[in-house]
This record gives sequence, structure tokens and C-alpha cells, in this order.
Amino acid sequence: MTIALVTCSGISNTGKLTTQAAQVLLQRKPGHYVWMHAKQSAAMLEAEIGDAEQVIVIDGCTDCCATKKLSKSCLTPHCHIIATELGIEKNGMGEVQYDEIEKVVRAVMDNGSQMP
Repeated sequence: MTIALVTCSGISNTGKLTTQAAQVLLQRKPGHYVWMHAKQSAAMLEAEIGDAEQVIVIDGCTDCCATKKLSKSCLTPHCHIIATELGIEKNGMGEVQYDEIEKVVRAVMDNGSQMP
């Protein structure tokens, strides 16, 4: 099963966190995930998600940039994770912490494993 990850990939610490979490997932489970960031057009997201069985959106904060971009396509996410709702503080250009990456990675893995 292939899971598509769509991240906000913003410049704040929580935006950078979404990118780093996606990269960790790609390394840990090669071939299980595909990743794209919401900087792409809705049409490009649709094309790149392709045949993925599931779509997980990872937003850094409640601005939900990745969700907004995906809503412009014909795709519906199976799961939506918001880093700040996992207890991670958005603090501008602060550095991403390893434990924060692990928290988001765990949330994705837990939600992905519960999907049909």
C-alpha cells in the first residue's frame, strides 16, 4: 500500500517540521510513502499522488496551508495531522527538535496503520 504525504512545508518551525517528518518516513519505509509539498499546484498534487491508496495531510499549524491547497483538487485526505495539535509550539523561525519530528512521524504511522 502506498500512502501519499502532503505537507505544508512553510518557513516556520512547524512548516519545516512537516517536511522533515515526511523525509524521515521516506527513509524509514522506502516505497511505502510518496511525498509532495503544498507549494505545487493542485493539478500537480493530483498527478503526483497518482495511484496512492491513502492521502495523509500534515499541516504545521491551524492555518492548514496543505489542506487548503489539497481542497482545490479532486482529492480528499484520509487523515489530517496538525503539528500544533500534537503539542508542538509554533515559534517562528525556531529550530525543529528531534523529538518533535518523532512525534509527527509517530502520528502519521499510527494513523496510516489504522486505515483500511
